[in-house]
Amino acid sequence: MAPFPKPGLIPILLLLLSAAARLSLSDSTVFELLPKYGLPSGLLPASVSNYTLSDDGRFVVVLDKPCYIQFEYLVYYETQITGKLSYGAITDLKGIQVQRLFFWFDVDEIRVDLPPSGSIYFTVGIINKKLDVDQFQSVHSCRDGLSGSGSCLGSLKRVIQLPSPLEEEIKMLLTE
Repeated sequence: MAPFPKPGLIPILLLLLSAAARLSLSDSTVFELLPKYGLPSGLLPASVSNYTLSDDGRFVVVLDKPCYIQFEYLVYYETQITGKLSYGAITDLKGIQVQRLFFWFDVDEIRVDLPPSGSIYFTVGIINKKLDVDQFQSVHSCRDGLSGSGSCLGSLKRVIQLPSPLEEEIKMLLTE
């Protein structure tokens, strides 16, 4: 029969196991870490350069530069994103905004259903928006800035754009 470790060694063993668990998390990328918390890895852009995660779940993610990603909505990421990570949720979120029409709104919280349902929920102020989680499964590259359809000018063009047949008739009237 193997001897049982002395009572004084048990706290030391627990401390070593705890340190080993923290080291294994610090060796993971943030994209590998998010699924361990039940969240899709594509919530953050590919330009993440560094992250830290505290024992209480508070995190800081650092990007190389600010960026935009087009999901169902255009999303803006600041160079530093902070929040609190728990299983199935990110709360106290700062550094991510979403564009609706001409306005930008802070994303305050992100949640998934437990057990997973294929939906993800974004809290923006008092509004909860349910989206398909599939668009967040893969990591996306950033685009540098607003251009084309993501800009306010692009949004305005879409709002006042005329249907093709009517547009042709107006061109014909203007050239006659």
